[in-house]
Amino acid sequence: MMRHVFYVTTIIAYAAIYILHFVWPPAIHFLWVVVPLTLVGIYDIFSSHNVLRNYPVIGHLRYMMEFIRPEIRQYFIASDFDGRPFNREQRTLVYKRAKQVSDVEPFGTRHDVNKAHYLSAAHTIRPKHVDRNEGRIMLGGPHCERPYHASRLNISAMSFGALSPNAIRALNLGAKAGNFFHNTGEGGLSPYHLQGGDVCFQIGTGYFGCRTPDGKFDPEQFAKKANREEVKMIEIKISQGAKPSHGGICPGAKVNEEISKARGVPVGQDCISPPAHTAFETPLDLMDFITQLRKLSGGKPVGFKLCIGEKREFLAICKAMLERDVTPDFITVDGAEGGTGAAPAEFANRLGTPIDEAIYFVHQSLKGINKREHIRLISSGKIVSGFDMVHKFALGADMCNMARPFMFAIGCIQALRCHTNKCPTGVTTQDPTRYKALVYQEKWRHVKNYHETTVNSMLDLVGAMGLTTPSDLTTFHLIHRTSGMTCERLSNIHEELKPGALLGTTIPAKFANDWQAAHAEHF
Repeated sequence: MMRHVFYVTTIIAYAAIYILHFVWPPAIHFLWVVVPLTLVGIYDIFSSHNVLRNYPVIGHLRYMMEFIRPEIRQYFIASDFDGRPFNREQRTLVYKRAKQVSDVEPFGTRHDVNKAHYLSAAHTIRPKHVDRNEGRIMLGGPHCERPYHASRLNISAMSFGALSPNAIRALNLGAKAGNFFHNTGEGGLSPYHLQGGDVCFQIGTGYFGCRTPDGKFDPEQFAKKANREEVKMIEIKISQGAKPSHGGICPGAKVNEEISKARGVPVGQDCISPPAHTAFETPLDLMDFITQLRKLSGGKPVGFKLCIGEKREFLAICKAMLERDVTPDFITVDGAEGGTGAAPAEFANRLGTPIDEAIYFVHQSLKGINKREHIRLISSGKIVSGFDMVHKFALGADMCNMARPFMFAIGCIQALRCHTNKCPTGVTTQDPTRYKALVYQEKWRHVKNYHETTVNSMLDLVGAMGLTTPSDLTTFHLIHRTSGMTCERLSNIHEELKPGALLGTTIPAKFANDWQAAHAEHF
């Protein structure tokens, strides 16, 4: 049959070469090629793969092509605007800014500015100069004794274990040079996070780095680490965009002695975070836990991170703030688009609220209970450029966290091998033969460069819009194209709540059902 032609040909070639070598002895060397192909064909005929059984030998071409398909698409087929989660244009922007290469665009924009959902800013004829100090903001509410003067752009949560030692070093040294903070992720405070950069110590559901042998929260261990000079703030991770309601995963193959020590877990065992916290069960308990961590850390800013799901649950937290008269110093909102770690496909694709909707909802909810001025709002998820930051500030954020763009800055090529421990650039692997290729003594400069250029581009855009501080940005300043010939200001699309609107007897319609269903005593 035709599908066996190649395999049959190898058998015939084997017989022909065997006969020919009696006349021409050097012909025997061709068997080094023919014999392996013949053996492969015999194996294929009895294998469990349908394709190989039907197409012995030649069927392997199908798997070879499938293996290199992502690279073929990325390098030869996809346009600059194709590709997920980040397209070529976005990645190139990061690479250029990290290396201090000119990022100016020649010959006009390549974007379709008349396409529906295209977003732009309303500029002014009289632009303003924005003081570079507006790239920073004070973080710390009325209960905070040691507020932190933070950059408006910082490194989002990425754990040691998910990232290599050299990647963590490069990020932290870059944060030190650029004077911004580096979030540890839930994997604990490792020595690689202590290169001199400011640190946000994240506490996840596994309490790694501050846990008892049975996995509960250990106040003594936490206090010891939280009071280090490098630690400027504490973040409780309730959920994350990549896999909300699912614990973090660090395979046992990655859990070496260093990770074991940083996390407080056995070497070689899968390190899986529980889906929920054990230190608190209700919104009121969360407020008490925030108070406890603030006291244990010596009065440093304490906040929490979450991906919005059931809106009534966040409103329940708002009611707990009112009942306890306690507010977090900041709230990090993670969008469903976010995520540097491995996640089950259904969780990554089908759970969570996208960042734009989520950040606006949280902003409005805090306004509705008259607590917005006391809490800094941090947007996390799919932020790359200065305009992305402007967009998030207009929706209500005060600050932005980035994860994957900073990975690009230290060499990530979006090979999508993060979960295999075989990252080709040494960013997401614990294999020393691979991560040594990431020269952190050089890459930290790329982190600093990218941060500085992006913040400056954001401030320049703010000035072009006639404002003197990012804090004045609102939905009024951005234009959303609803169709080819129609534009609307975002303020005409999004419903604004008046301060205290959730405290009266008449609750706005969009919030009424969720507000009524929310209770401070339970989620």
